[in-house]
Amino acid sequence: MSELLLIRHGETEWSRDGRHTSWTDLPLTANGEQQARALRPLLSGRKIGQVFASPMTRALRTAELAGLAQPQIDDDLREWDYGGYEGISTAEIHRSAPDWFLFRDGAASGPAEHPGESPEQVGARADRVLARIASRLEGDEGDVALVAHAHYLRVLTARRLGLPAAAGAMFTFETGAVGVLGTEHGRPAVVAWNARSL
Repeated sequence: MSELLLIRHGETEWSRDGRHTSWTDLPLTANGEQQARALRPLLSGRKIGQVFASPMTRALRTAELAGLAQPQIDDDLREWDYGGYEGISTAEIHRSAPDWFLFRDGAASGPAEHPGESPEQVGARADRVLARIASRLEGDEGDVALVAHAHYLRVLTARRLGLPAAAGAMFTFETGAVGVLGTEHGRPAVVAWNARSL
């Protein structure tokens, strides 16, 4: 069976500063570009059959620098829509909502085009992606790579493991790092996490 490679984009100014970034299309910092380049030797040793990426510049540039040519863009790989919390850090949110927890409460309402998402809504997007790649993972045509965003990939990991979307809270995900989901005894399992070498 093939494995699922989850690749978080390299550092941006907002990820470095802990600010929630969904639809704001920020470029990678110089450090983020270096993080993405550093993934190239890690990924070049793997047989990758298909690459999918978020449409955001930070994900597409990471794929390019990591040597993942011509990813197929998938809108369902976009980051959690943070709604009214876009560009704001958790510490700032806690000043007015001290008990707020993204994986339980979801995002605050934002502008009409970005109303914010609940964990379940993000989980539904992740489920659609997992359903689309299921046959590829069952075959031997190579691993499937997803280049996307931290909170989204954490939810997708939970869903792949048969957990509720909110269980994504149990996985941290650093910029420019890779998670590998495979199987053990026929059941989905975490093979590597926050890897920079495999």
